[in-house]
Amino acid sequence: METAIIPVTPNMPVTPITPTDNSEPLNSEVQPNKRRRKKSIVWDHFTVETVGDGCIRACCNQCKKSFAYITGSKLAGTSHLKRHIALGICPVSRQRNQQTPDSKAGNATEEPRKRYRATPGFANNLFNQERCNHEVAKMIIMHEYPLHIVEHPGFIGFVRTLQPQFNTMSFNTIQGDCVAMYLKEKQSLINFISEIPGRVSLTLDLWTSNQTVGYVFITGQFIDTEWNLHCCLLNVVMVPSPDSDSALQQAVVSSLCDWHLENRLFALTLDQSFSNENINGNLRALFSVRNPYMFHGQLLVGNCFARVVSILAQEVLWAVGETVKKVRESVKFVKTSDTHEETFFHLREQLKVPSTKDIFIDDQTKWNTTYDMLVAACELKQVFLCLETSIPDYKIAPSIDDWKQVEIICNYLKLFFDAVSILTGPAYPTASAFYHEVSKVQLELSHAAMSNDPFVSNLTKPLKEKFDRYWSDCFLVLAIAVVMDPRFKMKLVEFSFSRIYGEDAGMWIKIVDDGIHELYLEYIAQALPPPETFMEEGNGGITPEGNGSITPEGNGGITPEGNGGIIPKTEPPEEVYCQEVSHEDVAHQEVSHEDIAHQEVSHQEAAHQEISHQEVAHQEINHQELAHQEISDPEVPSQDPLISIGDGLSDFEVYISEISGSQQMKSELDQYLEESLLPRVQDFDILGWWKLNKTKYPTLSRMAADILSIPFSTVGPDSVFDTERKRMDNYRSSLRPVTLEALICAKDWLQYGALQNANVKPEF
Repeated sequence: METAIIPVTPNMPVTPITPTDNSEPLNSEVQPNKRRRKKSIVWDHFTVETVGDGCIRACCNQCKKSFAYITGSKLAGTSHLKRHIALGICPVSRQRNQQTPDSKAGNATEEPRKRYRATPGFANNLFNQERCNHEVAKMIIMHEYPLHIVEHPGFIGFVRTLQPQFNTMSFNTIQGDCVAMYLKEKQSLINFISEIPGRVSLTLDLWTSNQTVGYVFITGQFIDTEWNLHCCLLNVVMVPSPDSDSALQQAVVSSLCDWHLENRLFALTLDQSFSNENINGNLRALFSVRNPYMFHGQLLVGNCFARVVSILAQEVLWAVGETVKKVRESVKFVKTSDTHEETFFHLREQLKVPSTKDIFIDDQTKWNTTYDMLVAACELKQVFLCLETSIPDYKIAPSIDDWKQVEIICNYLKLFFDAVSILTGPAYPTASAFYHEVSKVQLELSHAAMSNDPFVSNLTKPLKEKFDRYWSDCFLVLAIAVVMDPRFKMKLVEFSFSRIYGEDAGMWIKIVDDGIHELYLEYIAQALPPPETFMEEGNGGITPEGNGSITPEGNGGITPEGNGGIIPKTEPPEEVYCQEVSHEDVAHQEVSHEDIAHQEVSHQEAAHQEISHQEVAHQEINHQELAHQEISDPEVPSQDPLISIGDGLSDFEVYISEISGSQQMKSELDQYLEESLLPRVQDFDILGWWKLNKTKYPTLSRMAADILSIPFSTVGPDSVFDTERKRMDNYRSSLRPVTLEALICAKDWLQYGALQNANVKPEF
């Protein structure tokens, strides 16, 4: 605590004084143990002295001039003392400043500065220009400020007020800092992806610009070693001719090479609205080369779920466009006038409408806002119907039939809204979450298309035709993904298919079952080199010809030229485990020449045959067949007078060994499918479950990780309800491609923590 020292004079008693704040009343009896520390900087240049009863003056340490400070209960303050020093009124101070004009901090005559309280942890921090540049670059990336902001006078003045030592930055300097930050984060992400055990799936989204230049946003999705789902933007590739058949293919090849993913691509999702058959064919050919063991490149999801639903919602709104326009104009009539809104409010209270919603004008670039506007207006339709009597100028009220149409379309808009709401959550959903939403839309539209109400049937038939194409393209991948959920497995597929396909459900269920077994066999084949062994004819391997799906006739409308189909094996299994039958039993069997040739395969060939789909199916040999083939033959009479041998338990040991052997022969997939379903809880962590069971299902868990990371949407949560395609603004289009990519990708990585163990989603 500081104490003011009063110079001793012969005619004045010595009394130590502590200066007080201007806002506090004077206390003439100041106790030494209650003195307050001086706050003002002027007390470095002045000393207080008592000149009489209740009169205290401030004396300048330089010129010894005395100034009023306290007189009785009146406090003069310190402003006049600051002026004495700061304005050079003090003659001694002024003379010293003239002699040493370059005097710096520490000079007793320096202008008094305001004293600030030090913030804990920052009192001893020194100014760091490099750190400031880094923070400015991070600020520009995170908030999408233009790079030229560092040259704006307002920004320069603001920063220099905060820190006079800050050196201004040029456009080129901040551009280099942003690119350097991007390259550093990119290398960290490359190292992170290189350590994941599984594969990476990609999505392609195309942005346009006023310069007719396209920008392909490539997003990667994968599951790391801790079973966390990651979704991060990898590249923003500028394509001069977005309509070119090879534009997307070149962008994908560039991205795969850039991130060292040439042999790790699993699935590819794009938006068919900007693609055509040639583009899809080129991507499928590329996919087959980059991913030769995964369905021969057929894991190509040709449609974005969010875009498909957005198109359906717009179709609904366009079908009743005039009615929607009446409602929108009615809402505008109320909301654009304070008088009209007040009248509407009072009328609402008089009618005692139970609705708690407020009407608002929609944003026509977001179809969900139009849906919310219609729902709110529909609940307040009684107020609109009576508004014409209160406001004669209101001539655009929708009729009762119009409101009935609004109620009907709101039901289907709600169906679409609920379906895509899984994409707006805090974390990107796993692939298994999409099956229920997609199948529900398919079922509801199929039912509505057969409605007896002409308005409903005419409204939903075009919607069903459009959604049928999406369903036929993606149903197999969706079904395989939901099978990986231990709460559903094949049971949900069987249940939903019976409602969608009716009597033909069994045929479609078999397609899913064959497809998932085919995929499982390919994961087994990856661990058994060389892979060419399993491509031989007749061993139940993968069919190299064809890029479509199986085409049974049914309600789904799948064509041989489908984009996302898988070619599962449907031929009847062959007798493969005949080798276990003894030589004598084989001699008594009437087998064809082909069966005998098959039974005489070498041990090496038998080892390779164990990965075929037919043998996996025959691993489920029941106990009766084993007992008949290997334990005893009832036609051969026993040589012993007694049935039991020894202690009577030798046969039991053989029986147990045979039972254990048959259980071990079942594949991981079959064991998983045969186990009972888990209880269906809302907050079930499917990735956490597979993490706990990866030791039990080592091969199947690798397959589940890749499947569950398949993306079904190419847009981020902010674009789920968009009615227009994204466009690059003119400023960003003027930047160099590498700078543009650095700014957009670095924001995604910094904002969503691509390297952190968190479930994230891209913005773009």
